[in-house]
Amino acid sequence: MSDILTIHTGPAEQARCADKAALAVALTDARSHTLALFAAYEAALGPGLQVPCMPELNPPRWELGHVGWFADWWIARNPERPRGLSANPHAARHPARQSLRGLDADSLFNSSTVAHDLRWALPLPSTSALRADLAQSLQDTLALLQDAEETDAGLYFFRLALFHEDMHAEAAVYMAQNLGFDVGVGLGVDLGFDPSASSSSTDKSALPHTPLAVAATAWQLGRSGPGFAFDNELGAHTVAVDAFEIDAQAVTWAQYLPFVDSGAADQRQHWSDAGWAWRQSRASALPRYLRRGLRTPSGEHGWEQQRHGQWQPLNLAATACHLTAFEAQAWCHWAGRRLPTEAEWEVAAHTLPGFAWGAVWEWTASAFAPFPGFTPHPYVDYSAPWFDGRPVLKGASPATVPRMRHPKYRNYFTPERNDIVAGFRSVAAG
Repeated sequence: MSDILTIHTGPAEQARCADKAALAVALTDARSHTLALFAAYEAALGPGLQVPCMPELNPPRWELGHVGWFADWWIARNPERPRGLSANPHAARHPARQSLRGLDADSLFNSSTVAHDLRWALPLPSTSALRADLAQSLQDTLALLQDAEETDAGLYFFRLALFHEDMHAEAAVYMAQNLGFDVGVGLGVDLGFDPSASSSSTDKSALPHTPLAVAATAWQLGRSGPGFAFDNELGAHTVAVDAFEIDAQAVTWAQYLPFVDSGAADQRQHWSDAGWAWRQSRASALPRYLRRGLRTPSGEHGWEQQRHGQWQPLNLAATACHLTAFEAQAWCHWAGRRLPTEAEWEVAAHTLPGFAWGAVWEWTASAFAPFPGFTPHPYVDYSAPWFDGRPVLKGASPATVPRMRHPKYRNYFTPERNDIVAGFRSVAAG
């Protein structure tokens, strides 16, 4: 079991326990990735970086400013930084560097106080000013890191800023797909995602297509031990998991699309009340970024997938992605199966060598809720506001950087979201 765990968590566990030297490398890498994504946005959108006001988007310049502001707020401007989890989140901050240019960075980039739709009307800095701020922010961060204590408390906010920037980098890939361009344009590297890829070290072509049997067990949900943890991961506790049978890999298009072609996706009986309300709000049952293409030689319609604004023939063997939790639940009802719980997913990911994950974020049947004894960390808005019944997602997507791909990580989106690279796997019902 320990070998399997190492395969799946190596870079992510190392990042969570990274020392100062490793953190310096990782923070520099994250900032380079952010700037490369920004350059791709400029190439696609022009220097103004204008995007429509939509719930799934943020203004790209706001995203950049927010990433730098977040690091400054918790590191360079935070007088209680050395206290780690014991830091007072409301401690008065040192002035922001932007104040020298007459800008109030807190009123521009604090996501806790600046409402989403207002971000389009803000007097955001120019792209050159944002780049300069990001360069100075990284320089300040690395200088303070050099003098930090080599303890979990001393390094807590540096690790938090690293993972926060990695999350926004992944969101930038989703936003580019939404806007119809490839974030790898002009970079000479592929910063996009391949929905058929997997982060598992196992050759996907060799994976069994039959479900995997898992014996009943006691399982520890939540993280314990040294290193960094998000607040919603703490509160380790043991739960009983009955024997179950789970897919070796996430559902493919070849498995999912008969649900649509047969007309079952238009039948009320397969949907929850909330899912049916969502389904009725849409013109058709076609998944996002899919359409029926030209007829095949046999007279059937083929399928096409829109990737980066271009329609391409769909690879039916690829993992189904950009699906809502509602669609995942409905397919499971139609197929006589169900979604796994968070605990079942973790048991399989940690103990089964044939369990492949990383092709998509995977919807589970578990609600995003606090573990026993939950206490919010200094970044109080990270988890607590979102304990509203939305599902937990497990795994990773190809847009997730390796240091974020940890089987204990709990992702969470509202069930109607299909802009994220999300899919699912199923468990035998009963």
